[in-house]
Amino acid sequence: MRAAVLREFNAPFSIEEVTFLDAAPGRVLVRTGASPFCSTDVTNWRGELGKVPPAILGHASMGVVEDVGAGVEGIRVGQRVVVPGTPECGVCFFCSRGRPDQCSELFDRPGVSATSDGYLQVATGADGAAIKAAGLVGGYAEMMNVHATQVFPIDSDLPDEHIAMLGCGVTTGFGAVVNAARVAPGDTVAVVGLGHVGLWAVQAARLAGASTIIGIDPIASRRELAGQLGATHVLDPGVAARAVVLSLTGGHGADHVIEAAGPPEAVPEAFGYSRRAGTVVLMGVKKAGSTVTLSQAAVSVEGRTIIGVQNGNARMRRDLPLLVSLLESGRLVAEPIVTTRYPLEGMDAALAASRDHTDVCGLIVPALSGRGE
Repeated sequence: MRAAVLREFNAPFSIEEVTFLDAAPGRVLVRTGASPFCSTDVTNWRGELGKVPPAILGHASMGVVEDVGAGVEGIRVGQRVVVPGTPECGVCFFCSRGRPDQCSELFDRPGVSATSDGYLQVATGADGAAIKAAGLVGGYAEMMNVHATQVFPIDSDLPDEHIAMLGCGVTTGFGAVVNAARVAPGDTVAVVGLGHVGLWAVQAARLAGASTIIGIDPIASRRELAGQLGATHVLDPGVAARAVVLSLTGGHGADHVIEAAGPPEAVPEAFGYSRRAGTVVLMGVKKAGSTVTLSQAAVSVEGRTIIGVQNGNARMRRDLPLLVSLLESGRLVAEPIVTTRYPLEGMDAALAASRDHTDVCGLIVPALSGRGE
């Protein structure tokens, strides 16, 4: 099986033959259908989120179950499945409190140190190197070896590429609006950053009945797409943008601001668009150790609520049926967000297009290589 292996940071991916480990107890082998190329993977490629090579990136994916290990229940060979970057063990401290987005399987891995990221080996390289799956998924390969707690069967004829986005972008953007901000009919919403996550947030705000949806991004083509997907107004960011947001919201600021851009400087910008006693939802992380500076008065005296979001604060077993239904009915629209489909050999091109913001969402589709087993 082939994989795009990150052998060193800031260098081309190595497309190579690897041998995947068998499905151990509790684990599942999934033949990869499609995996989004996310800005998080650009950050991982740069070595800014603590990953340790050699590793297979791609923290969300989908595919077809190839084999299941002992003790795996509810998953069978041949099923189409979503493989999100967040497992749901159902028994840890956070899962038992209704927050599987913080599952200990992901965040409390044993063995994390200055020289180890704590991820398990999933494959062996031709040179004998132990290759890990960064983010527990490793979607940039023809096969994935993943724990059953992050494998979710899907009964749908949706295209692979659309299902793949359910593992990260759809759940994150939709969940920021519905699960975190809890936007209600008539509310005003500003979305800062109109990449694929921000565009899903725009669509979620439309479905939630927001009266005013303001999309904010420096890239004109993304603003145009946001308008097509439900934004009532689109703006280039900057000092003037704040004045326009105020004018569109009765001089108060937006009820809810969704920060979907990533850079730390986007956070105070998002606060500037929000009203007193409003809600600011934060999703982005540019790199490990990034910090933000906020006005104390804006947070405390002015009563704003800050909500941090990981994977849309989703509960996959609860949320996936709804999201699939919305995609199947066309109430959520995926295809305009899919910019380019790449074979494994196109990994470096996909990375460049994500890094340079020419793709909204590129997807790695191993079958496009035209190579049989």
